[in-house]
Amino acid sequence: MREPAFWWREPGLMSALLAPLGALYGAIAARRMRRSGQRVRATVVCIGNLTLGGAGKTPSAIATARLLRDAGAKPAFLTRGYGGRLAGPVSVAPDHTAADVGDEPLLLARVAPTVVAHDRIAGAAAAIAGGFDTIVMDDGFQNPSLEKNLSVLVIDGRRGIGNGRVFPAGPLRAPLAAQLDRAHALLVIGEPGWSARSVISAVRRGPASIVVTGRLVPDPAAVAALAQAPVLAFAGIADPEKFFATLRDAGIAVAATRRFADHHHFDVAEAKDLIAQAEQSRLTLVTTEKDLARMTGDPALAELAARVKTLPVAVEFDNAGALRDILESLFF
Repeated sequence: MREPAFWWREPGLMSALLAPLGALYGAIAARRMRRSGQRVRATVVCIGNLTLGGAGKTPSAIATARLLRDAGAKPAFLTRGYGGRLAGPVSVAPDHTAADVGDEPLLLARVAPTVVAHDRIAGAAAAIAGGFDTIVMDDGFQNPSLEKNLSVLVIDGRRGIGNGRVFPAGPLRAPLAAQLDRAHALLVIGEPGWSARSVISAVRRGPASIVVTGRLVPDPAAVAALAQAPVLAFAGIADPEKFFATLRDAGIAVAATRRFADHHHFDVAEAKDLIAQAEQSRLTLVTTEKDLARMTGDPALAELAARVKTLPVAVEFDNAGALRDILESLFF
């Protein structure tokens, strides 16, 4: 789905018209979140979103797993595998494609063993059976099925929570207070704007007073390679503009951009059009790692996948010690 622009502006007519639906959706979501989850024989760390997509959750989950490993834990990722055909539980293997398990699990599996499961309790059991003592959930904060030992909510500093209303009137997955009441920490990615600052203030007044800040840092080698020629940047993620801004901030000459809906599956016509546009204007094709993951393994997109370059990014924490202390407190 392509998210509506009014979500990320001050509340207006459209959000007001949809507010009754948002109130109903929010009440159901808040009631569901209050259910008790099942406790499992592992430490469960959930990296979630306050809003629908685009916050930097997956790189934050990857950074968290690395901190846990440094602390002596044996982490495995647990994810629903949005967009994949396999319900699981299934451990992501090298021969899996995005059509099997979704795009995000392919990125997670590069860092730690990853279990895809629509049923999170069954997925946790599979991870525990594999010998892992810590489960890092990529998403699933609003899902009450598993009891979480630690829940970290990630927001994008630039967009924050947008108009502050609940879907479909705004981007929130549930009422803000209901979500913050069940969170242990807030992770803000990028310089906080007015919307993010309001959330930071709410967190510091509430039970979860820990705020960690960080930023997405692009891979230096990829930046050097892409800086040699102008690029045609395209992305099918929740917030393509964030990707384009990251390229520009890294000093890469973005000559043209193409936006697609989140988790977009490119077809043959789109692939040919992107290649033709790049060749005609003598531009280098560049996209996100998630987008390339969705192309890989699809014979119809082999030419585009072979031509495109990516800009890998990682989360760098400004106060990593605060998050490290929280994680280590789970074990010592």
